[in-house]
Amino acid sequence: MSARPADSITTGAVDRARGLEDLIVEHRLDGDAQRRLPEPLVSALVDAGLMRLCVPAAYGGPEADPVTLIAVIEELGRHDGATAWCSMIASTTASMAAFLPARSAREIYGPVDVVTGGVFAPNGSGVAASRDRDDGFEVTGRWAWGSGTQHSHWVLGGARCDDDTFRLCWFRHDDVDFHDTWHSTGVRGSGSLDFSVDGVFVPSQRTIQPGVTRPVVDSAAARFPNFALLAASVAAVGLGVARGALDELVAVASGKRPQYSSRTLAESVYTQVEFARADAMLRAARAYLVSELASTWEVARSGRPVRLDERVRIRSAAVHAARTGAEVADLAYTLAGGTAVYESSPIGRFARDAHVVTQHIQTAPKLNETVGKVLLGVDADTRLF
Repeated sequence: MSARPADSITTGAVDRARGLEDLIVEHRLDGDAQRRLPEPLVSALVDAGLMRLCVPAAYGGPEADPVTLIAVIEELGRHDGATAWCSMIASTTASMAAFLPARSAREIYGPVDVVTGGVFAPNGSGVAASRDRDDGFEVTGRWAWGSGTQHSHWVLGGARCDDDTFRLCWFRHDDVDFHDTWHSTGVRGSGSLDFSVDGVFVPSQRTIQPGVTRPVVDSAAARFPNFALLAASVAAVGLGVARGALDELVAVASGKRPQYSSRTLAESVYTQVEFARADAMLRAARAYLVSELASTWEVARSGRPVRLDERVRIRSAAVHAARTGAEVADLAYTLAGGTAVYESSPIGRFARDAHVVTQHIQTAPKLNETVGKVLLGVDADTRLF
């Protein structure tokens, strides 16, 4: 198992995320307007080490455990869903470093300021080619949902190649074209636009074959199931923005008196009952996700392969957390009344962001069909679990 600094991987990373609260709040409206993360915020996240949390220790990274990762994402999400989303995408993408040949991994992930992002979907096509004595592929394709790719040094895209392989390919930023498609209702500042490449040569050593390529690094993080990690991290955005919505509701409820009422929102019995219910829902969903991540992390640390039932429980917890986050944010929105309708309302923002989380392919409600099949002993396609 790779050695890790005894430092505060857990408390240090979360504390650094917490320390960015004022900067995140200051720039989140700018992110909405620019439809990408503002540069001062990107720089602060990079300086805090929150864009490479999953880089293996073997390459100088923090190699954060899954519980730490989601705690950081939640903390960022309490103030802005787009900020949390970009940290989530960059950090989970960095976990792919464990599968790259060591030379390529050091080239890409060695710099402490590196940011990577991209899309797994096989929307590209690759044709075998050679350049400068390197064998590889000329790749052409276009991908949607390229969150944070505009500020990424390297951009990943999935491609089906003419050697009958499916490969994740790492493209240099300058080889990528970006398309102004991100006009969204939620996580507006995430810059989740389309990107494309046209005949870009990618050496074979800068590609991996998902499900085929084995980790080069021997560590618990490398053994942890990638899709489960991604699903839990996406769900953590939902948990964070839901908590942010409740935090904002507390601030609003103490001073707002609804029309025709002599009591503040906080003094309303309806508000009290619904707030208590929402808080309990959110804490329970988080506890389920953390419990499954922690137990599976111990399995990965032990060296035993993670079983399908363990992966399925994480996916179930992630889908549940995403849905619960949206429900809680909706409750906060409803309780806040007309205040939440305005674009300037943080509660309205959190509610919109929470509903983006439930649309992600890794946390969409339809995944419960696969979870249910496995739990019931029915044949199911679990390749993406």
